[in-house]
Amino acid sequence: MAELIPVENLDVVKAIVAEHREVPGCLMQILQDTQEKYGYLPLVLQGTIADELGIPLTEVYGVATFYSQFTLTPKGKYKIGICLGTACYVRGAQPIIDKVNGILGTAVGDTTEDGKWSVDATRCVGACGLAPVMMINEEVFGRLTVDEIPGILEKF
Repeated sequence: MAELIPVENLDVVKAIVAEHREVPGCLMQILQDTQEKYGYLPLVLQGTIADELGIPLTEVYGVATFYSQFTLTPKGKYKIGICLGTACYVRGAQPIIDKVNGILGTAVGDTTEDGKWSVDATRCVGACGLAPVMMINEEVFGRLTVDEIPGILEKF
């Protein structure tokens, strides 16, 4: 994973806007590229995008909050996604979420104080045959039991 740019450095987001400004419907691409570089989309970055494009901040904020791929808060080094799709939910995803949150002292949507972990509930990840499923970054853990969670987290 590439090193994230500090939010105080607005030159990078300005360069991203300059690169895409002339493309119709460029806001989504600008938000995606900005989040990739900074890790999230705080208001200061959204405001810079709005200023550089000459559009209201409410328009940028509306897009950033409408699409679930965008986050307004920093995520942890290790991003845990626990599937709450139908198969995973029926096969015990909620106790998995409860165990992860109990160990880390988090709730769904939180990032730990040290910035190491963030926990999110996700929709179907397309691994229904492995339900319940948890992902940590890009690694998939399937057919989970609550008892396996401490050992999995210790690996990271």
